[in-house]
Amino acid sequence: MLQAVFFDLDDTLVAWDMVADQSWKKVCWDFASVVGGLNADELYTVLDEVRAWYLSDKERHQQARLNLEVYRREVVTMALTRLGVDAANLADEIAKAYGIERENAACILPDAIDTLKFFKNSDTRLALISNGAGSAQRRKIDRFGLASFFDYILIEGEFGFGKPDSKVFTHALKKCGASAEDTWMVGDDLERDIGGAQNIGIHGIWVDWRGYGLPKSTFVRPDRIVKSISALIKSGFWEA
Repeated sequence: MLQAVFFDLDDTLVAWDMVADQSWKKVCWDFASVVGGLNADELYTVLDEVRAWYLSDKERHQQARLNLEVYRREVVTMALTRLGVDAANLADEIAKAYGIERENAACILPDAIDTLKFFKNSDTRLALISNGAGSAQRRKIDRFGLASFFDYILIEGEFGFGKPDSKVFTHALKKCGASAEDTWMVGDDLERDIGGAQNIGIHGIWVDWRGYGLPKSTFVRPDRIVKSISALIKSGFWEA
């Protein structure tokens, strides 16, 4: 019997990484039009390379998500330096502009509210488990009116640990009064959401919103794969 469902926030309920590329491109074009010698496409390409390198390391990734302003400024500074552009004040301006652009582009995903209402009305206990800084994640939760759906909300920056640490999942289970074998974890990050939950016996449902399928490099095998969380309440999902 399903007792609880744990939901990730970013790109499971709210578009966040989904809008990152378009936000970076917009800011690159905006600044290239006013800064002499700055090519928008070249700036975006180098930024993309630096971002990928920065986030490839687990410790850097954690520091980035817990302090987005510092991370963005460092990434832009490195990109501009590679391009031979004076990065002193420009990096801060670009980083701030990107932060505003991405916040504005973030949106609640289709059927997210209806899916949460379905589980709430069925008396399933719900928890929101999100990595990131408390202030940044709370802004999204408040903006899209998500708090009322959840029996418990755990945010990495507030709790002190983040996914895939088992302490996160065991604490959420305790707060919801649920057993691991009767709980789902729904999220888009294979290692942090799915692997972390499966390590303590929670069923992992991977949201493959990119539609790429499982990477060959991963050892994580989700219990189920969906393109969006609306699939969770469609006819046949529970029986499949």
